[in-house]
Amino acid sequence: MPDTPDRAAATVRGAGAVLPAAPDLLRTALADARSPRVPRLSPYVPERPSPWIGPVAANAGEPGRGIDLDRVLRLSLAAPAGTPGRLRPVPSAGALHPVRAHLLLGPGCSLPSGRYAYDPRTHRAHRRGPAPDGAPPGALVVLTAAASRTVAHYGHRAWPLLLLDTGHAAAALALAGAATADVLVCLDADGALLSAAAGLPGAPDWQDVWPGTEPELPLAAVRLTAPGGSVGSASALRAWAALPRASAPAPRPGADTAPPRELAHARHLLHHIAGAPGRPGGTWHPVRRPGQVTDEVLAARRSAPPEDLNRPPGKEPLARILAAARSVRPEGPAWTLAVGGATPALYTAVPGGPGLGVRAVGDARPTLARWAAGQRWIGAAGAVLLAHGCPDDAPRATVRAGHLVAGYAAGAAQAHATALGLCSRPIGSWQQADLGAALGGPPGRDPIVHGLALGAPAPTATAPAATASALTPPTPAPAAPAAPSGEEERP
Repeated sequence: MPDTPDRAAATVRGAGAVLPAAPDLLRTALADARSPRVPRLSPYVPERPSPWIGPVAANAGEPGRGIDLDRVLRLSLAAPAGTPGRLRPVPSAGALHPVRAHLLLGPGCSLPSGRYAYDPRTHRAHRRGPAPDGAPPGALVVLTAAASRTVAHYGHRAWPLLLLDTGHAAAALALAGAATADVLVCLDADGALLSAAAGLPGAPDWQDVWPGTEPELPLAAVRLTAPGGSVGSASALRAWAALPRASAPAPRPGADTAPPRELAHARHLLHHIAGAPGRPGGTWHPVRRPGQVTDEVLAARRSAPPEDLNRPPGKEPLARILAAARSVRPEGPAWTLAVGGATPALYTAVPGGPGLGVRAVGDARPTLARWAAGQRWIGAAGAVLLAHGCPDDAPRATVRAGHLVAGYAAGAAQAHATALGLCSRPIGSWQQADLGAALGGPPGRDPIVHGLALGAPAPTATAPAATASALTPPTPAPAAPAAPSGEEERP
């Protein structure tokens, strides 16, 4: 439903007066997102044209010289040809794709130095302003989340999905760039610093500064430099942040399609979660792309339809995918594999070596299907990679890291799965999915944050039906209608 002026007036700043004080705000919101409460169904909201307009920049150099942004963005964030209504081919939250990219370019890139906004539908960079004097070399990409469309679809469950999808976008950028550039990823820089570097208003002030436009919440950054180049990424952010604010997006009346209170709540939460004033420059982690994850693999990634995911992969490729997810960030979530087939079980990595160790015997997939918004197809998936952790009372830094790293690692694991010839599909929404409590641990300490369904590419012998269950949820979530085959997740 289009917004009226009264609906559009419900800004982040105005909503702050009626929200609980942090940390109760975050604890309450996390419990609500994980509860069985079903969001109000709303009509599907189509993707709107990018609000960022300005001079379109053409490549200034030859491919292969400097940072080839045409190639990096085409392999990571560009909309695949012939897929109206979808942007990236590997969604983490129902193909809603709320993540936008702002390019901060210094010397050594295939585009002239300056600030740009990237339009994934047209695969064009729109210039928003100049670079600072002595601009740091290479490219800084600030990733922001535009919440309206996702909140309209998922309601109170939307804000964790926005974090997951930002992690997926960061992984896509990092893997695309790491073949020819040195890449650093930051998932914990202060949101206010990221906003200033990208030339954006802070979230609480956005609609006062740029009325009629949709606020964007900055959550992550990726830096690409020539091999062996400068890696002072925190100082690079500060150099860009010292510039005046860049050009504004075009007003889009009616862009806020979600209920105003829910939307303001989601924006307030993300702004709160992204705050890190103690270490504003964040921590930057290097990225190395394994040889088997080629450009062709990145171009081939797709979220498979559920009917293509019902064949269990072999133990060796599953062990490799689990190792790929675990290697991303040690402070991120823990990882477990739920595997079907003739001998269903839950597996974890073997300490100190390759392979899989049995955590529990039995078929966890029916319970996972119930926990994942009632998506019954998960009960027949060959395997499900699970990110778990982020306790119910986690502080904001843990909530941010738990979800961003889970999305990032699932994106990396999906690239590995594609390289191994497996089908895959991310699973973003989880309710009452307390993996730790189901396995005998204390409640509220080890819930599932994200999942990646995996299937072998070729038919195998039919496995006998399993009768045991590895998981027994303390309070089962009520079943919801299954998502139609090939459609996006519905609450």
